[in-house]
Amino acid sequence: MAEVMTDISQLRRSPLAHLEDVLREGAVAGERGVALREVPFLTQVGLRVEPGSAAAAALASAAGVSLPAKAGETTGDADGSGGTAVLWLGPDEFLVVAPEGSDVVAKLTAALGSQPGAVVDLSANRTTLELDGPSARAVLEKGCPADLHPRVFGPGKAVTTTIGLVPVLLWQTAEENGSQTYRILPRASFADFTARWLLDAMTEFASPEVP
Repeated sequence: MAEVMTDISQLRRSPLAHLEDVLREGAVAGERGVALREVPFLTQVGLRVEPGSAAAAALASAAGVSLPAKAGETTGDADGSGGTAVLWLGPDEFLVVAPEGSDVVAKLTAALGSQPGAVVDLSANRTTLELDGPSARAVLEKGCPADLHPRVFGPGKAVTTTIGLVPVLLWQTAEENGSQTYRILPRASFADFTARWLLDAMTEFASPEVP
């Protein structure tokens, strides 16, 4: 009997696969438009390392991206367009975000070797939501305590905060012609709640603005 080989990746289901149609139908068009979609299966790697150390330099070299030096900073592919980005989470804690199927986990693990630090594959820990449109910031401001004003928070910025009381990583990737794009990274177990909260917050913008 011939052996049957199964591609495990074809068996995966993202945390929001069941809401794919709901997310698409919840999009709001027009001047007050806003849309929400899932960007599933991104490679996510947690790093713990002392900044300025030999281990930090080795990890940055392996990632091909320098490590952020201050709170809120994102290095590398800060606009989320498909390369590797590194988000600052704490003085010695970072999150590497790379495309699906990236070999960056193996590269980082090999680069760290026996040096002090940690490399942890967190790809299944969180999913990624992308909120985009002229009303994206206004939607977030309904339930996010972070200051999202452009003078404080703009493209390339990322912070740990909450949305609707759910802990998330919030990363702004773009702002152009009055439209903002954010990536929201909740833990997989909170993804459904977060998506539904955002969809509910978006419904207001389907109606004309009240003078």
